[in-house]
This record gives sequence, C-alpha cells and structure tokens, in this order.
Amino acid sequence: MFISSAIAQTAPAAAASGGDMMSSLTGMLPLVLMFVVLYFVMIRPQMKKQKEHKTMIEALAKGDEVATAGGLLGKVTKLGDAYLTLELTPGVEVQLQRSAIVQVLPKGAISITK
Repeated sequence: MFISSAIAQTAPAAAASGGDMMSSLTGMLPLVLMFVVLYFVMIRPQMKKQKEHKTMIEALAKGDEVATAGGLLGKVTKLGDAYLTLELTPGVEVQLQRSAIVQVLPKGAISITK
C-alpha cells in the first residue's frame, strides 16, 4: 500500500518538472538572443578591424607615406620588428611603434620639402 501511494504522489511532480524546464529555457531565450546580436553588431566587426590593421602594419614598406595616431604625417625611412622611423621633414625623423600607424596614404599624398 505504501509503495503505490508513494508512486502516485511523485508522478504529478515529475510531469510538472518537465514544464519547469521548458519555462526556464524560454526565460533564457532573450538573453541568448541578446548575446548573438551583440556578437554580430559589436564583437565581430571589431575583430575584423583589428585583423585588417594587423595586416596593414605587417605590409608597411620603406617609402610608404603614413598617418599616425597622433596626427603626424610622414614617410617611412627605416623598419624594425616593433619600431619604425618616420621622416616628417628633411632632417627631422621620429621613431614610433608600428602600432601607432593608423593609415597608409596614397603615394604623393604628402610633400616633404625643405
């Protein structure tokens, strides 16, 4: 007698826990959707931009005209692994980190004259 009544008492609880599982999954759905939207709107474009910048930095060559993060314009005269030398005007050179370069300008975009 005790066994049959115990089984009868747990059967509705087991059926109800299945419904609780669905409601918890449904409750998490907006959070998951927000993360997916955040990934495609913010994270993925930033990763793509970083990859393009890294490619640009690696492709720098002597004689390229560049713009720096500080607003300096000049011509690359020497290249190292982490640093480069930038000629701002004849006789004025500065040494910068490669990562400070934000844009490679078209040839002839700046004129370095005396």
